[in-house]
Amino acid sequence: MEALDRGVVAVPAEDGILVRWRLLGTEPRDAAFDVYRDGERVTDEPVTESTNYRDPDGEPGDAYAVERVDGDDGQRCDPVEAWDREYRRIPLERPDPVEAAAPDDDSLVAYHANDASVGDLTGDGSLDLVLKWSPENAKDNAHEGYTNQTILDAYELDGTHLWRIELGRNVRAGAHYTQFLVYDFDGDGRAELAVRTADGTVDGEGSVIGDPDADYRNETGRIIEGPEYFTVFDGETGAALTTVDYEPARGDIADWGDDYGNRGDRFLAGVAYLDGERPSIVNARGYYEKTVLAAYDFRDGELTQRWVFDSTEGNEAYEGQGNHQLSVADVDGDGRDEIVYGACVIDHDGTGLYSTGWLHGDALHCGDFLPEREGLEVYQVHEPEDATHGASMREAGTGELIWGEYTGTDTGRGMVADIDPEHDGAEAWAPAGVGLHTADGERIGETPASYNSAIWWTGDLRRELLDHDWEGDGVGIPTIERWDPEAGELERLETFEDTRSNNWTKGNPCLSGDLLGDWREEVLLREPDSEALRLYATPHETDHRIPTLLHDPQYRLALAWQNVAYNQPPHPSFFLGVGMDDPSTADVEPVSADD
Repeated sequence: MEALDRGVVAVPAEDGILVRWRLLGTEPRDAAFDVYRDGERVTDEPVTESTNYRDPDGEPGDAYAVERVDGDDGQRCDPVEAWDREYRRIPLERPDPVEAAAPDDDSLVAYHANDASVGDLTGDGSLDLVLKWSPENAKDNAHEGYTNQTILDAYELDGTHLWRIELGRNVRAGAHYTQFLVYDFDGDGRAELAVRTADGTVDGEGSVIGDPDADYRNETGRIIEGPEYFTVFDGETGAALTTVDYEPARGDIADWGDDYGNRGDRFLAGVAYLDGERPSIVNARGYYEKTVLAAYDFRDGELTQRWVFDSTEGNEAYEGQGNHQLSVADVDGDGRDEIVYGACVIDHDGTGLYSTGWLHGDALHCGDFLPEREGLEVYQVHEPEDATHGASMREAGTGELIWGEYTGTDTGRGMVADIDPEHDGAEAWAPAGVGLHTADGERIGETPASYNSAIWWTGDLRRELLDHDWEGDGVGIPTIERWDPEAGELERLETFEDTRSNNWTKGNPCLSGDLLGDWREEVLLREPDSEALRLYATPHETDHRIPTLLHDPQYRLALAWQNVAYNQPPHPSFFLGVGMDDPSTADVEPVSADD
């Protein structure tokens, strides 16, 4: 896992300033901390029961630092300034409007901030951002039309712009075309960016990949011929480090389910510890019919292929089982990651672990939702009308059904989270008549009218629901709501005014996850004009102490794939909810970036 700093954040709260910081996964569970304001200690006794502290005398602009005082640590982190509101504003360098790519169209196309990812690009222990700029003429694969190019930017959290990568005309813009991975793939302490590229891609230093004059767009604006590349870029400079031919390759476009580039241009990607020790890259293509995954290692500046899984080579049972996203988890407990590819799982060695045959879906969750049961579970919804289940809960390691609900229709959303403290484990729900269930299948109510995402925001262990007020025409205002089990309805906690959600009805933030502070999650949103992002942090105290979720491998990898196609919330490898076991960590020294 990453060598992280203390991640201190200080926000206005009721009666003072709430200071929050990370307990690292490499630190003792009972590590003790003192908090300093403007160089003076404000904690009467070291904090040992949580990793937050409310300073009743604090004010915006005060400088806060945290020092671990047990053992031989004794190093005070650099001070951070208390915010003057619930969010930090991160200014952006929005690309200028450009002339529309379509022939005979002289209109201007604007860009808006879209999905984001995080990684330590500079090696200083703090997370940085990689942001995707999407042109307003981006297309879903099902629709024809020319698009302008997709752009990737890197920023530090204070808004310092690090680099810009332009993917060029030969990479079509849309949710399914550009799955970008930000992670330290080679273990040098700095994250890289890995993404599909093409002739005309311009790296962060202005160098062009391939032929800058090539144009493979056909008369419909689609790109179904010409070379495809896969490039790893330096995280600090944006320079292209190595480029290879993209795998899984396009081949005959008709092999994927149609002959015009809808199903053959559906891409997924993830990071996985396939050998249990070092991260690998997994690229994927196709999930409605033909399905191919290719794994790579990035070592010593070079990409080498680890394996390829092809559903047409004796793996026909895996065709048509993929989702509009994937998950990565050690589902069989062997210490190595598998790829949860919708209704099937690919083992760490590139062989098929199992296929349920329950078909494609739009939402997928993998985690420990039934803590009394050994291992992980997968909750998934399914799209085809003839699918055996509209929603299903299964054992992640074997595919054995725990429970399922037949709907006979496209069940387009589904969520699982611990929202009801009266029942053990998590709850799962979906529309289309599925209802609200305990994780082991007991129906306990009607479907909550929120199933896009989830977030740990308040001070207890229940998870809140992250969604949006849909106003139509692409406009959604992000919200956080809490399920009231007694009333059987949602309670509004936050409405993030003057921000917008992404990806139409999907209602996604740019990113959500445990990015700063203690184990609670932050949410990164765009302002309506995309001139800035806003990073919101919870103002709620907690008396629960949990190591940073960034040091849970499954959760950290979920942040890496969150931007992939239909974004889903991250889930850790352990049950985090009411009645959870105390998460323990080894009493070991922190691992340095040099190690």
